[in-house]
Amino acid sequence: MTRPLPVASRVQARRYARDLLRRYPGMFRAAVGLNVAAALAALAGPRLLGDLVEAIEGHEPMADLNRLIATLAGFVLLQTVLTRFAHVASARLGERVLARLREEFIARVVTLPLATVEAAGSGDLLTRATRDVDALSKCVRFAVPETMIAVITLVLVVAALVMVSPLFAVPLLIGMPILIAGTRWYLRRAPAGYLEENAAYSQVTEGITETVEGARTVEGLRRGRQRIVRTDADLERTFKAERYTLLLRTVWWPLIESSYVLPVLITLFAGGWLYLHDAVTLGQLTAAVIYVQQLVDPLDRLSGWLDELEVGAASLARLLGVTAGEPPPATATEPSGGRIELRGVRFAYRADREVLHGIDLVLEPGERLAVVGVSGAGKSTLGRLLAGVHQPTEGSVTVGGVPLSALPLERLRAEVALVTQEHHIFMGTLRENVSLVRPGAPEGEVRAALAAVHALEWADALPDGLATVVGSGGLVLSPAQAQQVALARLILADPHTLVLDEATALLDPRAARDLERSLAAVVRGRTVVAIAHRLFSSHDADRVAVVEDGLITELGSHEELLAADGAYAALWRSWQGEKQEGRATGAPFHVS
Repeated sequence: MTRPLPVASRVQARRYARDLLRRYPGMFRAAVGLNVAAALAALAGPRLLGDLVEAIEGHEPMADLNRLIATLAGFVLLQTVLTRFAHVASARLGERVLARLREEFIARVVTLPLATVEAAGSGDLLTRATRDVDALSKCVRFAVPETMIAVITLVLVVAALVMVSPLFAVPLLIGMPILIAGTRWYLRRAPAGYLEENAAYSQVTEGITETVEGARTVEGLRRGRQRIVRTDADLERTFKAERYTLLLRTVWWPLIESSYVLPVLITLFAGGWLYLHDAVTLGQLTAAVIYVQQLVDPLDRLSGWLDELEVGAASLARLLGVTAGEPPPATATEPSGGRIELRGVRFAYRADREVLHGIDLVLEPGERLAVVGVSGAGKSTLGRLLAGVHQPTEGSVTVGGVPLSALPLERLRAEVALVTQEHHIFMGTLRENVSLVRPGAPEGEVRAALAAVHALEWADALPDGLATVVGSGGLVLSPAQAQQVALARLILADPHTLVLDEATALLDPRAARDLERSLAAVVRGRTVVAIAHRLFSSHDADRVAVVEDGLITELGSHEELLAADGAYAALWRSWQGEKQEGRATGAPFHVS
């Protein structure tokens, strides 16, 4: 069962958003200042129109009327120019903030422990990296600046309305309770609704990803109908989540519409009554009605974008939650030597199902240990604990007397490195792929690493040699070649301890044995933990650990364990039999 990544609280999201804006004080002040100037320029129009009405009513000279018209046109032109620059400044601020947020999100993601990523599943992380980033992008680029413009305009228009006559502010009090009550009702329900909507999308993505990745298994076991039922259930959850947020909008938006349409009508009728009783002038009434009408646009813009702000806030909380609950960065403690010790180590992926049951093991520097056992015995879990991928639920794993969990990630990978059957070729040149662990490595060292894993010959034969573009959109490497690239990275990283979890499983038996022999020369003086079903790795090891049901049941050299005639001896005889059968039939041989 996957464990979704946590979600940051709204307080944390707001604090992060404020801190992010404070990093660009100049751009923020420029954006706010230009929007205020544009809003002030817009306020001159209604007042000048009111003066124009009074001038016409009072039969003022044509020169005065022309002057008012020219002034009005000037302010309209000024407002247009200021609005244009205000939008540009807001957009630049939004793009800068969005770029910073994306960079920090990627930085958070790449520091996640592998165990956390595996527990969360690819769907949740993929949805956050795509849908949530897209939603936040729209929010930062459009919703935030538009909302800022709307709020500034709203405040200034109300102030201008009060300056015309305080009486005209009274109709606003009628729509204000509807606006406040409706918005509070919406904001109490919207955050949880949008978080559930995003979580539902994550579940859909996770289910579809699992189905695609395991398509052959689904087809082979005839589980297509089961996967369809799972997908339908996930889509049903998404449908309910979206229907709930849509319900919120269909209730809230009509309330908002009525809250700012009513004041316009009341101002028009009440203002007319006041004018007839000589309480206000016709110019004041004209200006007031236009000002109240001007409130409609920022209120409409605010209500329209507030929904987008809620979506963006939910997405921001999910992006920030990627590293929520993770332990603080480890201190730079220096190990004393390369001795690795496991004391009373227990581990469970789930609280009710323990995988390892109290393991004690000491690895001396330069020792080569083979970990063998049937599938599901706990070999790979033990290897991941040795590499610091997982932390024990009980007990300790130390290197040089320092717990692996106390080492910063960069320092940990300089001490212990893990290579599994899983590997990835990134889009780029072959040289860049190999030097991924040390981007500044000289070409000579890159070539030496490839040569050590018997990959230099085919690498030089590529169209552009090490400069050949591989990965997505480039030359596709075979699984064996990709595995050799992964092993070359390992050699270039130069850790003192290597954990090889079926690292040569994708190579044919002859090539795998040749590769392991070459690795034996390259890794001389280092500690090597080889987890494999092919038992020739155990034959070459200093010691062999037999793992059964989460326990090390036998530990000793190859000869000692054969003489003991226990579980290892049975595995060895079985493997020898399969090896002979494989030679006779040409089929690959494994012990499983």
